Amino acid sequence: MVREALAGYEPPIKWIGDEAMLSFPEPEVAIPALGALLQACRKEPRLPLTRAALNHGPVIRRAGDLFGSTVNIAARIAALASPGQLLATQPIADAAAAKGILVRNLGKVALRSVADECPLYEIELAPSPDPAWIDPVCKMHAPYASYRRAAPEGPWFCSPRCEEAYRKSPQTYPLAR
Repeated sequence: MVREALAGYEPPIKWIGDEAMLSFPEPEVAIPALGALLQACRKEPRLPLTRAALNHGPVIRRAGDLFGSTVNIAARIAALASPGQLLATQPIADAAAAKGILVRNLGKVALRSVADECPLYEIELAPSPDPAWIDPVCKMHAPYASYRRAAPEGPWFCSPRCEEAYRKSPQTYPLAR
């Protein structure tokens, strides 16, 4: 699915479990490419909502892999993203805003192994899902017609199995922001 969505762009640099590391020459190329990928992922109901991050800067290329602070910052930012969210650094936010894409300033964040706080932005390439509709256990987009929540309030779940796991240990599964 990733290769199909990114047809016409360079293939992924590498796969890390269910993650893909991508590289683009400029933010103006990365934004529409990632937009196509995120839309393809949202159309597949069996996948959890994709969390993504974009950063732009110098990298070290060795043996078909990328290294350096630009890569590290992108990875740290991706870990902060909520399901269905695209987070980015200033150069990406500027390029997105120049294209008329909605950009939200989220303020500065501290990132592990990065000396200075980093300004962080949310790029809205597609409408953000309602955080209340993200299953806190499996991160799938809920509700599904096949399952409705048992309690009238609280989070939605994709299945009775996820609801039971949450009920047994709610502190294990933080609710989406």
